[in-house]
Amino acid sequence: MTDTISLSLDAVHALALRVLTHHGLSAAHAQAIARIIVAGERDECHSHGVFRLLMCTRSLRDGKVSCHAEPRVTDRSAAVVAVDAQYGFSQLAFEIGSQHLVEKARRNGIAALAINNCFHFSALWPEVESLAEQGLAALALTPSHAWVAPAGGSRPVFGTNPMAFSWPRPGGQPYVFDFATSAVARGEIELYRRSGRAIPPGWGIDAAGAATTDPATVLQHGAMLTFGGYKGSALSTMIELLAGPLIGDLTSIESKALDGDAGGTPCHGELILAFDPAFFSQGDAQADQARAEQLFQSITDQGARLPSQRRFEARARSLARGVQIPRALHEDVLALLR
Repeated sequence: MTDTISLSLDAVHALALRVLTHHGLSAAHAQAIARIIVAGERDECHSHGVFRLLMCTRSLRDGKVSCHAEPRVTDRSAAVVAVDAQYGFSQLAFEIGSQHLVEKARRNGIAALAINNCFHFSALWPEVESLAEQGLAALALTPSHAWVAPAGGSRPVFGTNPMAFSWPRPGGQPYVFDFATSAVARGEIELYRRSGRAIPPGWGIDAAGAATTDPATVLQHGAMLTFGGYKGSALSTMIELLAGPLIGDLTSIESKALDGDAGGTPCHGELILAFDPAFFSQGDAQADQARAEQLFQSITDQGARLPSQRRFEARARSLARGVQIPRALHEDVLALLR
């Protein structure tokens, strides 16, 4: 018996739907989340794929997430739209709000979508990538739970606080990056814990602020670290402000307090900005796009890779052959149906 099992992407989608609806989630929310689960597994972002079903169902069992929330759209201005997720998961709120965001960005050149009162567990690249597919550049920011210590500190203040950016490209995949301002996503440390491996140095500290490579110590008693020292710490602070107080939502400390150590999905806000390159162009959008392509070529011509290149290569493999899921994780997910 191997340590993994093979699943088609359709099978991953069906499994996610079964688990989510079994735990009471409405069909609309379950479909939106299942699409994100499939995208993560398809692109070999394993910490944001099937593994995330464990966190989603924990939040549903705790009763904190609204299973039937209907996102409420508010048209704030010509360039700003807000969606109150009504304490449901964020994916459906984004799908609804992004339609208005795209319209406003095309009309005004730039637009903002503020999502409030949402439970957000996924990567941000599916959101900005979907906007790039419609010809827009996009930037997304969100806090999470206070798991990360600031540079020079020893107590958690920040969330993993990811940010993602996308740029549309003619005839191919967009330029996309998505990274946590912590040294690594929290899900990666959890995967190390599940497999009994030590984490690399620089990912976390213990309760006394000393460096540790024990994932359980970091997750249960210590804190994660930002990437790049004070630079990651400054970026994380920016994300806290722009996706928290600016849009009238929670900081990572407040989100963690709301959770009450239940270990559920963070509840907070999200800010997405969209830009129309054709609108900003000074009359020759095609030439401007060509300059962008020359920039990308100057990177790849010297052997460097663009962000998400490996993810797109993984996508091609998965579309052709399906995906491999750790057997132990698959059994844990199936247990959610019992």
